[in-house]
Amino acid sequence: MWRHPLLSLLIGGYVAWGAWDWVQNRPVRAPDGMLAPDDPQQADVPDGETLRIRDWTLKVRAHYRITARVLGLERYRFDALASLIPEDLAFGWGFMSDNESLKAIDISQSNRFYYWRETAPIAVSRESIISHSANTHVIPLDGHIAAQLSHLHPGQVVTLVGDLVDGKRDDGASLHTSLTRTDTGPGACEVMLVREVEVAR
Repeated sequence: MWRHPLLSLLIGGYVAWGAWDWVQNRPVRAPDGMLAPDDPQQADVPDGETLRIRDWTLKVRAHYRITARVLGLERYRFDALASLIPEDLAFGWGFMSDNESLKAIDISQSNRFYYWRETAPIAVSRESIISHSANTHVIPLDGHIAAQLSHLHPGQVVTLVGDLVDGKRDDGASLHTSLTRTDTGPGACEVMLVREVEVAR
């Protein structure tokens, strides 16, 4: 069958991009058991430092350390925040880091939000799922941190150390971090300036 060269090129490019994207985001097999038992650690900062990253001014609201299982990740290349926040990480800890619990919960992300739904009966409340998982907008401090974050996969357990921040862009756009794990909906995401990354082996 005759096919236009440009169409063939576009189809080939789409297939190649899809394969590359799958490799980048493919999940790893996680062992059974509660992989990240502890809650995130947060110390609020009444008058935190201010720093500049690109065309953003960031204000530290709290020091933050989280060890959690990566439930999902969504990488952004073209939206309005992509230059500052190249990816969002959906995290789970406590029972939300355990295969037994997660097999009854479907996880998805889109448009800077994290979604979950029960696919089978589970013996925990909606409030417990909310308080043991979070969508985190991650801001890499530098190129080294950006490279480490870009190599994460669902199923891995990772420790991130840094700060929860609010942000204001030079054109007036703003970001506000959540300071609690019990909220949901718009404004419930943590905005984290990541200073250290450690992946569990």
